[in-house]
Amino acid sequence: MIYACRVPAADLLDLASLRLPSGAGRQLDLEVRLAPYDFSGTVYAVEPNPVPVRVDISRMTHGGYALRLRFAATLNGPCMRCLEPATPQTSVDVREIDQPGGGEELQSPYIADEELDVVAWANDALGLALPGQIVCKPDCLGLCADCGANLNEDPEHSHGPERDPRWAALDDLKFD
Repeated sequence: MIYACRVPAADLLDLASLRLPSGAGRQLDLEVRLAPYDFSGTVYAVEPNPVPVRVDISRMTHGGYALRLRFAATLNGPCMRCLEPATPQTSVDVREIDQPGGGEELQSPYIADEELDVVAWANDALGLALPGQIVCKPDCLGLCADCGANLNEDPEHSHGPERDPRWAALDDLKFD
């Protein structure tokens, strides 16, 4: 049986206080404050902040918990290709298992003494779900490597064919 309830804001969630018997579950709607993301010195704000998240908690038969975290967040900052504002939305749907005595692969780094660190889990999950580049649109053309013009505004932008620098000495020849 799964029970749903709304909890306003949570950094740490006391799993023991839920008093879940084996096989029971609970669904919680929380609000979590996420840290801004820093990509090589460029900071991207997370919106909305706090982010509404849903945590599904199930008590396993021999102790421990099966957890699921779901939310969507938007990063707000410059496009990595053209520097225009970018606001990509990322959906997160991750699971964790914490089974005492089950080995390292069955121990969640987010649970200590039956307290779930929701903020750390949400920050890590969002970081792993983000695309490799934060762009304003998937087909962003970026900036011209020669002059810095925004290629999205002028896709036909060009500087003509590049000359081979080995022939530059011929430019100094004068024919009379």
